Amino acid sequence: MQPNTVTVDTSTSPATLTYAEQFNVAVPFIDRHIDEGRGDKVVIRDNDGDTTYIQLAEGVNRAGNALAALELTRGDRVILAIKDCPAFFFAFWGAIKAGFVPVPVNTLLRAGDHEFIIEDSGASCVIWSPEFAQTIAPAIAMANPAHSFSTEGEDSLAERMAEASVELEAAPATADADCFWLYTSGSTGTPKGAVHAHQDMVVCSQYYGVETLGVTADDVHFSAAKLFFAYGLGNALMFPLWTGGQAVLFAGRPTPEIMADHIERYRPTICYAVPTLFAAQLHALETTEADFSSLRACVSAGEPLPATLFERWRERTSITILDGIGTTEILHIFIGNRPGDAKPGTSGKIIPGYAARIVDDEDQPVTTGEVGNLMIRGDSITSRYWNQPERTAAAITHGWIRTGDSYSVDEGGYFTCHGRSDDMLKVGGIWVSPVEIEARLVAHDAVLEAAVIGRADDEELIKPEAFVILKDAGDASDALAEELKAFCQEALARYKYPRWVRFVDELPKTATGKIQRFKLRS
Repeated sequence: MQPNTVTVDTSTSPATLTYAEQFNVAVPFIDRHIDEGRGDKVVIRDNDGDTTYIQLAEGVNRAGNALAALELTRGDRVILAIKDCPAFFFAFWGAIKAGFVPVPVNTLLRAGDHEFIIEDSGASCVIWSPEFAQTIAPAIAMANPAHSFSTEGEDSLAERMAEASVELEAAPATADADCFWLYTSGSTGTPKGAVHAHQDMVVCSQYYGVETLGVTADDVHFSAAKLFFAYGLGNALMFPLWTGGQAVLFAGRPTPEIMADHIERYRPTICYAVPTLFAAQLHALETTEADFSSLRACVSAGEPLPATLFERWRERTSITILDGIGTTEILHIFIGNRPGDAKPGTSGKIIPGYAARIVDDEDQPVTTGEVGNLMIRGDSITSRYWNQPERTAAAITHGWIRTGDSYSVDEGGYFTCHGRSDDMLKVGGIWVSPVEIEARLVAHDAVLEAAVIGRADDEELIKPEAFVILKDAGDASDALAEELKAFCQEALARYKYPRWVRFVDELPKTATGKIQRFKLRS
């Protein structure tokens, strides 16, 4: 095989992936498109204009050379606190091609969080968008990396790229060598640096993107989820570049109005978001019209998609939301619903290339339909948590990773989420899933979002407590709280209804849209 190539044998199911002995993933994701004649095709669209494949390739090479000019050591980490824009692509792929390790970070973090990640990763360089200077600058001052600069302005990445060569040979690497890191969203505990290999993006793009979603070069991808975490990275960076498609980027906070505007303006074929945003969009559609006719599918992840939201969205838009589950450690969705095979209220079936086990607390398999702890095996799993051997050993055993999620699987092979393993409630000696109660609450016409935790009653026994965001905050009342309790009792087992209903304006969430129930418990 030629260096830096991967062979995809589609005669097998799933496809067999074979990598060259020398393999730098930037070549098949970036350079290949020029060789295949896509140089003039637009690959990135945003409010600032279009970027073609040749412009992307040249920008990647210039960025890689600009980093190399800093005399970094092979494998040095480069922190990217960059908004969704072409500069993210340039810096991310430029670092990989030049032999460095990009570490995209959550741009919503506070200075203390940035400082922690810079120090924990031992980063030699930090690159940031000017919009984030207020939080990143203090972190840089405290952590003191060897190099730091903005994407724009004086002495910036843009200036350095302008002076750099447009030619760059890919640094030697192997498919299983360290390629990039992603820090966990920190829903519990401190963030952990998940180390990913060169092959991991190939695995996710082929097995979920191509073989599950059916992604082709004709698809236009629009992700409300940002590039700095695994879900968004796959949606807007990996899948388009693996297939020769196109990505639509938006740097700001996604809202229903912005979602609708971008879908109408750029005509994407696939829209990726989290359940929270789909719920808000559906609420907006009660009073406004939007043209979603370009979409062939919507994809949801981050939190389980309630069956009622699935049905209401399809009834309103005639589009199916394909719910799935993915993690930072596994990089993208490994269980998901498929076009033409989507079961409401479930995460779908195991994705090609992955295997799943549901086990009890002693790691013994549970029976079909029984709730247990979900474990996954596949070729995109992180090799380790950076500098945390104990947490690595606790999470990964013989190629299987503990997801921390409670799941069951039915006879048809559909997996159903019952919440995080540590979010499960034991009420009256019976395990109760907060997700089940939340799904019932959001089925009520007055409810936009809900989160359920366990709270001790006067007898120090744990009972469910609900935190509810209403579509109209003015509707909050004791009468509505009692109505919601009764609404839950109508469909759920008696012991599952929330004993307390608290109306709130917002819920604590990670950047991926996951509800941080532990903050509600504190």
